[in-house]
This record gives sequence, C-alpha cells and structure tokens, in this order.
Amino acid sequence: MVKQLVVKLRPDGTVDAETFGMHGPECLDYIETLEALLDAETTSSTFTPDYTAVSTVAEVEAEQENRNL
Repeated sequence: MVKQLVVKLRPDGTVDAETFGMHGPECLDYIETLEALLDAETTSSTFTPDYTAVSTVAEVEAEQENRNL
C-alpha cells in the first residue's frame, strides 16, 4: 500500500491531517514534520486501525529497502 498524508485546510484556518498505508508509530513522524512545516501544534489526535495493524513481511522488507536508498 502507498503511504499517504492527506491534509485538509479548513476555511477557519485549522488543519486536519490523516495518514494512510503506515503502521505503528511511523505515522507520528509525518505529523511532526507537518507541524514543523506549518509552525503549528497538534491540538487533538486519534489513532487509526493502521496504527495497531501488523505489517506483513513484504511490507517490512520494502520499508527497510526504502530506508537504505
């Protein structure tokens, strides 16, 4: 599955972000980066089912390969 960070900018200036295709705490790195780019702070968050999903061996190997590039 492709990793995605979907960002929604609301008319009132608030930002909603949701990650897809990531398992475990990996998604938190993307949210931290978004906070830094926007000079913003998360005010509320929830974990999706992907947070606790178990990665397949193929996904773990692909992730390790991507990190070695």
